[in-house]
Amino acid sequence: MPKIKLSMLLSITVLVGLVTYGLQGFSAQPVVRLTTNPPINQLIPFEAEAPRPQSPVELTLQVADKAGQPLKNANVHLQILTPPKSPWFTTDFPIVEGTKLLDMEVPVSDAGDGTAIKGTLQLQQMLPIRGAYQLIAAVKPTTANAFTPFQQTLKLSVPENPVKYYSFAILAAILLMVGLGGGLIIGRRQIVQPAEIAPQAVRMLLSGATLVAIAALLVVNVSAELNESSQAHQHPGGDGHHAELNAPALLQSQGLRLELTGDSHAVVGEPAHLSVQVIDAITRQPATDVLLKVKATQLENHWVSFAYNGAPDVKGQLTWQSQFFDGSPHRVEVEALPRSNSPRQFKPLRVSREIEVEGVAPPLSVRLISLTYLISILLVGLALGLWLRQRGRHSRDPLAL
Repeated sequence: MPKIKLSMLLSITVLVGLVTYGLQGFSAQPVVRLTTNPPINQLIPFEAEAPRPQSPVELTLQVADKAGQPLKNANVHLQILTPPKSPWFTTDFPIVEGTKLLDMEVPVSDAGDGTAIKGTLQLQQMLPIRGAYQLIAAVKPTTANAFTPFQQTLKLSVPENPVKYYSFAILAAILLMVGLGGGLIIGRRQIVQPAEIAPQAVRMLLSGATLVAIAALLVVNVSAELNESSQAHQHPGGDGHHAELNAPALLQSQGLRLELTGDSHAVVGEPAHLSVQVIDAITRQPATDVLLKVKATQLENHWVSFAYNGAPDVKGQLTWQSQFFDGSPHRVEVEALPRSNSPRQFKPLRVSREIEVEGVAPPLSVRLISLTYLISILLVGLALGLWLRQRGRHSRDPLAL
C-alpha cells in the first residue's frame, strides 16, 4: 500500500511539472516592455505655467523574443493615444482628450550606433494631460518570415499634478466662505420697507454678484476676441504665403541629400504629418547607414515636445505624425550624423522648419461643467450660512440679530 501511494505521488508530481512547463512554453511569446524616465510613479502632466522648464518623458520600448532576448530586424509601428474624454472632470487641454498624440514606424536599434540599447525604441514625448495613455505597438519583421508579427497595447497612467489640487482647494475655500458670508447676511432678520422688494443688505449682495458676473463675462469675451484676432493675424490667407510655408527644408552637402517635408500648419487635436528623406546625392540610392536626430521645440517658451534618435528605414526615410497640443508655433529640427561603424563619414547635416499651430477653444459644454462645479460650491456655502443663521436664531445664538 505505501508503495502504491508513493508511485501515485511521484506520478502526480511529474504530471504537474509537465503541465507547468507546457504552460510556460505556451505563454513564452514575443513581448514589448515599457520603461520610463522618470519612473512611472514620478510622472506628472505638462504644466503650462511651471516655475521650471519641464522635460519630456523618456519612453523606452524593449522588444524581446520568446527567450527574452532582444528581437533583431524588427520594425515597430507605435501609436500613442491620449486618455479618453471624461464628462465629469476635464483636463487643461480638453481638445487633446481622446486623440492621437504620436504615430510613427521605425526600426528597433541594432546598438551599432551606440545611442540606444539593442532591440529597443527610445523617444521623448511631452505628456499633456493626466489619465491613462495607450501605447499600441505593432511589431513586424524587416526580413520575411523572421518571426510572426504581433501587436501589444501598453498602458501608461499619469496622475494629476498635486499643485492643481492645492489650487482648486484654495479656490473652493474662497467660494465656500463667500457663500457662507452671503448666507449669514441673507438669513438674518431684516426689515423690508413697503416700497422695497428685498432688504438693503440682500439687494447690495445681489448687485455685487451681478457686477462680478458681468465683469467675468466681459473678460472671457474680450479674451476670446483677442485670441481670434491674434490667430487671424498669425495665419493670414493667400496662396503665396502658404506656398512659402510648404517649401521643403532641403540641404545637399558632402554627397548626401537631406530633406524635411510635411505640414507647415497644424491644429490642436490633430497630428501633423512630417517626413525626412536621406539619399546618396551621387547614386540617388537611399542612405540607410546614417543616424537621425529629431527634435520639436515650442518657440514661445523653448521646451521640447518630442525628440527621437534612430535610423531611417530601408528607403532612407523617417515618417511620423505628431500633435502639437498647446497651440503655439514649433520648430522641427532634424540632424543627420554618421554611424561610428560606417565607412561613410561626414560632418553633421541639419535642416529645420517652423510649424504654425492653431489653437482651438474648449467647447461650451466643458466650460459649463467647470462653472457648474464652482456655482455648486458657492451654493453649498450659501445654504450652510442660512442653516447656521436659522439655528442660531432658534437657539438664541449671539449671531442672531
